[in-house]
Amino acid sequence: MITGEKAKSFVTIMIVIAVLALILRVVIERVIDINIAQNESNAQGTLKLISAALENYAKDNQGTYPTDLSALTSAKPAYLDREYIAPSASKGYNYNCSRLEASGYSCTAGPTRCNLTGKISYTITTGGVLVSEECERKD
Repeated sequence: MITGEKAKSFVTIMIVIAVLALILRVVIERVIDINIAQNESNAQGTLKLISAALENYAKDNQGTYPTDLSALTSAKPAYLDREYIAPSASKGYNYNCSRLEASGYSCTAGPTRCNLTGKISYTITTGGVLVSEECERKD
């Protein structure tokens, strides 16, 4: 059994540990929030870049959109510098163009882990219309 001065020292150490744990939690949450904000900004920018390339392609091809994004990177000059829709995530988001037709497109960016890498899913459609919605956590 701990008594006297040893008990006071033990309580003091436990209080210090509890305060440090609380501070650490706040700092970690803040770092995650900053990372999420950067990922979301990057996702919006990437979708706008893809949309601008698709719109420019259509403008140069009598209003016809490409049916494959590789047409944007293989054109001379290229509309995109690289393939942005990849099987692996980029900066916390997965990208997909579920609709690529001669008449239009729909591309999305969704966080790889809802509320950890991003809180918002984005969709951009023909004409550069960007829509956002909160992601749903799938536990």
